[in-house]
Amino acid sequence: MAILKGKHIITEIEGIRCTVIETGVTQERADFLKRLLVFNKYELKMAREKTKDGTELDTFIIGVTDTLFNPVITLYEKKLFREDGLTVTAAYWNQRPEQDTLPYWMVQL
Repeated sequence: MAILKGKHIITEIEGIRCTVIETGVTQERADFLKRLLVFNKYELKMAREKTKDGTELDTFIIGVTDTLFNPVITLYEKKLFREDGLTVTAAYWNQRPEQDTLPYWMVQL
């Protein structure tokens, strides 16, 4: 699921250098992140992951063209917003809506 690690990874997606947001995500997760990041005015790039022999997998790699973007820093600095106007929390990012209103130190992982 979500990685939320501080490591900053840059890779090339569709011929453009991008900051990797997540790898190995499903179509549903990719759609969620796409909707969230496009709403926050980031240019998103998505591609199917490939094995070493070149066959495509059912999972995706997602990145944004802003190479300075770091999802952890942006999330905890409360710079991402939801469509309803509230800030994005770690629980919302991880798609755990039942824990969305709890302070981050009380969220059960």
